[in-house]
Amino acid sequence: MNIKNNISNVLTRIWKLLGPGLITGASDDDPSGIATYSQAGAAYGLSTLWTAIITFPLMASIQEMCARIGIVTTQGLTGTLKTNYSKPVLYLMLLFSFPAIVMNIGADIAGMGAVGNLLIPSVHASFFSIIFTLVLLGLIIYLPYQKISSVLKYLCIVLLVYLIVPFLYKQNWVAVLKATFIPTIKFNKQFISILVAILGTTISPYLFFWQATMEVEDMKDKKKHLIVNKKLMHEMKQDVDYGMLFSNIVMFFIILTAGSVLFKGGIHQIDTVEQAAHALKPLAGNAAYLLFAVGIIGTGLLSIPVLCGSLSYIITETFGWEEGLDKKFHEAKVFYIIIAISLILGLSLNYIGISPIKALIYSAILYGLTAPVLIAIILHNKKKKKIMGKYTNGRTSNILGFTALVLMSMAAVILGYMQLTST
Repeated sequence: MNIKNNISNVLTRIWKLLGPGLITGASDDDPSGIATYSQAGAAYGLSTLWTAIITFPLMASIQEMCARIGIVTTQGLTGTLKTNYSKPVLYLMLLFSFPAIVMNIGADIAGMGAVGNLLIPSVHASFFSIIFTLVLLGLIIYLPYQKISSVLKYLCIVLLVYLIVPFLYKQNWVAVLKATFIPTIKFNKQFISILVAILGTTISPYLFFWQATMEVEDMKDKKKHLIVNKKLMHEMKQDVDYGMLFSNIVMFFIILTAGSVLFKGGIHQIDTVEQAAHALKPLAGNAAYLLFAVGIIGTGLLSIPVLCGSLSYIITETFGWEEGLDKKFHEAKVFYIIIAISLILGLSLNYIGISPIKALIYSAILYGLTAPVLIAIILHNKKKKKIMGKYTNGRTSNILGFTALVLMSMAAVILGYMQLTST
């Protein structure tokens, strides 16, 4: 009985510790990301499993830097850019971020709608998309930050379904371990493009803004702003590390599902999440299909508020307007109107000829352009003692951050080259 109580107490402490880091990490596995990971597994089997190991420390280091900036400066990343860098840099980030995030929202809404149609064929996908959009808009506007944070936190549990799916299908665990710890790289444009897509999906600029801002919101909520110390920083780092680890574990199991089921079943091309879910049904059975589909809807409900919230924080902080999920609608009207506009614009993309696939490609290009610049600024900003005081970067953070900068820069160049050469 004591053992059960001790385990329960440990789990309770860990759950209370988890916050912005867990939500940020889980939201990274959005329907668009699931489509990317599914395509990686379908096209190359288990060959890209190792990327989950490589991207984890890079994600964790960048998000931890963003979190520390939020805690120390008590403002979001946009506010820090506005205060310490020239306006052209800030406006360029806004110029690229707005369409990228809106197209990402559109792709996610379309994916949720299509999966809803798979589950209930009698209801059209567009109807599901509209319903999901309205539900999200209502929840974001009417729920206070504490409730939104709790809802998002519990939605992270939905992602656990992806840890179950591979066990519903016979696995060669020796091959899985080998693919995980012995990297495979194929020097052809298709394989390199998958690696670039995975990197761009896991290290997305909107998450940088969200992480910093949510740390500020969390401090306001818990009144932590009076006690910025090593204990607080340690708790934040644990939260971020657990969140990014969770994100990468989910990524690993999605690639594993597609690699062991779809690839072996002769299905090597997956363009959308509904294709991945639909393809699982005859190969892995109804249970795997249903879990995968429900997971997609759950991740959409989790990630879309993060996407539109990030965009609204970016814009309102840029122009000094009232902002905050902790405020009611009448206290921050512009903030919530921007969220509504981003949702409506995202929903409308499917009605003006921009398919989810095109939206993902366009957003990936824009993310690819902004990510290296933002990472460079974050690295530079974290070295400034004037801004960060004694909480500047350590050597390990600098090494991992610089590695992320180099890889994201290379990814941007490769992505640009592939688009120009139409490969």
